[in-house]
Amino acid sequence: MTENTPGQANPKIDTSVPHSARIWNYWLGGKDNYEVDRIAGEQYKAVFPQIVELARSSRHFLARAIHYLAGEMGVRQFLDIGTGLPTVDNTHEVAQRIAPECRIVYVDNDPLVLAHARALLTSTPEGVTTYLDADMRDPEKILQEARKTLDFSKPVAIMLMGVLGHLTDEEALSVVRHLVAALPSGGYLVCCDATNTDEKFQEAQRGYDETGAVPYRLRSPEFISQYFEGLELVEPGLVQVPLWRPEVEPLEHKDQPTLAGVGRKP
Repeated sequence: MTENTPGQANPKIDTSVPHSARIWNYWLGGKDNYEVDRIAGEQYKAVFPQIVELARSSRHFLARAIHYLAGEMGVRQFLDIGTGLPTVDNTHEVAQRIAPECRIVYVDNDPLVLAHARALLTSTPEGVTTYLDADMRDPEKILQEARKTLDFSKPVAIMLMGVLGHLTDEEALSVVRHLVAALPSGGYLVCCDATNTDEKFQEAQRGYDETGAVPYRLRSPEFISQYFEGLELVEPGLVQVPLWRPEVEPLEHKDQPTLAGVGRKP
């Protein structure tokens, strides 16, 4: 079943400055981007060529995490915040291939993502996929709306995939703690993000931030580990993205300035 969430008319899409979701789409080989995004993406790659590999690696982690949660742990509910543009193997596609009855709530506030919501909102007859137009800075609103689709008395997996860098340090910790507090025992936090451990990566990000786009903060591994405070990290813990439960020997370069983890609420 597919559910549409009523909202305001789509705001005008600004194509005068690059946008992270569209650049990410470009790096992943998608077509939902504009010339300004492709230029910014190429400039980023010129300084830090590994970014394309990093983008693809994080996408592979998403699929592996869902396989673990839906396939091994029996989780049937997913709250994916900061959805981004649909590509291959979106959360609902991976989860519902494993268990058709899975219920997925996507959250984003980007007008281009909203414009693609209809394509994103496909579901098996047994399950539900819905989309919320909301800002992750307002976690209480997200939770209130998500509860119309998800039952928080049963396990829910909250996905925060490469989005927390759009928030200040204080905001990021506050949002994560608010969301985790709403999880029941047996719920999960799934998170991956970029670190500030590579100088070329930092240089490329500084150049991007100077384009007028919404900046993204690269953070220390120590800071990112705070997202999982109070949670039980699933083996192998908080590790570089390609090293989180690879199905085969990682094809991606193992030494990436990224971290990924899955934490279970006791």
